[in-house]
Amino acid sequence: MIPRPRLARFLLLLTVFLCAACGLVYELALVALGGYLIGNSVFQTSLVLSVMVFAMGVGSLLAKPLRARAVGAFALVEGLLALVGGFSVLLLYVLFAWVGIYTEAMVVVAFVVGVLIGAEIPLLMTMLQRIRRQEAGGAVADMFAVDYLGALIGGLCFPLLLLPTFGQLRGALVVGAVNAVVGMAVVLWIFRRQTRRMVRGALLATMAVILTLLTGAYVFADDIEITARQRLYRDPIMLAERTPYQEIVVTRSLAFTGDRDLRLFLNGDLQFSSVDEYRYHESLTHPALAGPHQRVLVLGGGDGLALREILRYPDVEEVTLVELDPAMTDLGTGYQPLRDLNDDAFHDERVTVVHDDAFNWLRDAPGPYDAVLIDFPDPDDTSTAKLYSVEFYSMLAQVLAPDGRAVIQSGSPFFAPRSYWSIASSVTEAGLATVPYQVDVPSFGNWGFVLATLPDTATPPTLRLPDNAPPLRFLSPEVLQAAQVFPPDRQRPTDIRPNTLMNPVVIDYARDEWQYN
Repeated sequence: MIPRPRLARFLLLLTVFLCAACGLVYELALVALGGYLIGNSVFQTSLVLSVMVFAMGVGSLLAKPLRARAVGAFALVEGLLALVGGFSVLLLYVLFAWVGIYTEAMVVVAFVVGVLIGAEIPLLMTMLQRIRRQEAGGAVADMFAVDYLGALIGGLCFPLLLLPTFGQLRGALVVGAVNAVVGMAVVLWIFRRQTRRMVRGALLATMAVILTLLTGAYVFADDIEITARQRLYRDPIMLAERTPYQEIVVTRSLAFTGDRDLRLFLNGDLQFSSVDEYRYHESLTHPALAGPHQRVLVLGGGDGLALREILRYPDVEEVTLVELDPAMTDLGTGYQPLRDLNDDAFHDERVTVVHDDAFNWLRDAPGPYDAVLIDFPDPDDTSTAKLYSVEFYSMLAQVLAPDGRAVIQSGSPFFAPRSYWSIASSVTEAGLATVPYQVDVPSFGNWGFVLATLPDTATPPTLRLPDNAPPLRFLSPEVLQAAQVFPPDRQRPTDIRPNTLMNPVVIDYARDEWQYN
């Protein structure tokens, strides 16, 4: 006999709600971690979802023999789910940092979590029918309605509450603790008169051990994360921050030149080294500013290093910089080593910063602009691939002044030639005239750019520095002219396709090429 059936039914449906929310958070945590560590978010999402859905079916079948002991079995399943799901992010991050594996381990974790989530449904159904003897269809409708609502809330809480408040690692541990308490203690209380005291005691002791483990991991989470993260980087980490968009890491060490080498990494990918970044930023900036440059647009470039080069020109009247992640521009304005490197570029009164998605912002951009610099991370997932698409460059053409110039960082013609030439083909497909060129940046190796103009004003890259300006450290008219010559092993392949929103081929090109470099 179950006391207060209405209260018991409410508490059990609340358990369904919270367990569904926890299950979806585990799923999203695996997807997000894969995006941070591996990139290629479409593949990561597809793999996690397909493995977990398949595993849920397996778990549902495995739970059928356990329905006779539904209460104890459910409590045990939830304890295991709290343990595996709560530790999933920590475990995968540590394995990635120390052992160098991720995808294989993620498949195993996703399968185990999926089996445990799948086992919940038959057991919950059995317990719900014990409380209220009703037709099976009514119990199914009640349970699935609450389950889907819980999934909705869990999906919203992950990006809006858990990540900003706790971060990925601690967020999963917190959800694991909630999962343990709700899935074990509440259910055992509801069915306390139908469960033997010894069984209840054993399960509650198990819950206490699980909560102790989760609490201990929560307390030492920062130390674990710092130690694991340092394993991924050669040099001492000076700053690390995980934002809603990316992981930002700054390292610093003594370089071979004797200078302090400041390096910026986004999601593990090197963005610049202070020893040779001037080669990259001079090559990105000055060919675009050789024409008119009263109004300049920078898309990306939140470190301020391209701004530094632009502000060499006294006749630049205004510069608009569009950066998605406010943490990047905060770094450029507030982190003293980077401020020293960008010459406090963000504090120039000519600079206006916009925090927005460049793709959406460009649709209604207040052009025209005389010069446009596009300095995005490499296109290794859908969020960045759209910024290298024909559609994006078509919008660029709409805001470019009739005699304006744009320069696009385009990856390496040597290490990733198909990616590089796909970007160049995408710019051409958008109706712009292009001049590809490439330089050597020791930290990156061979690196390429594409100069784009409207067809009627097509012109080869040139330099036109301000009068009395100090000479550039790397780029000269002779270097720029030579940069337009591609040797036979870096010529454009004949079977390259442009990158579009509906067919983001550059992701596949980049994944296939960079995995061997």
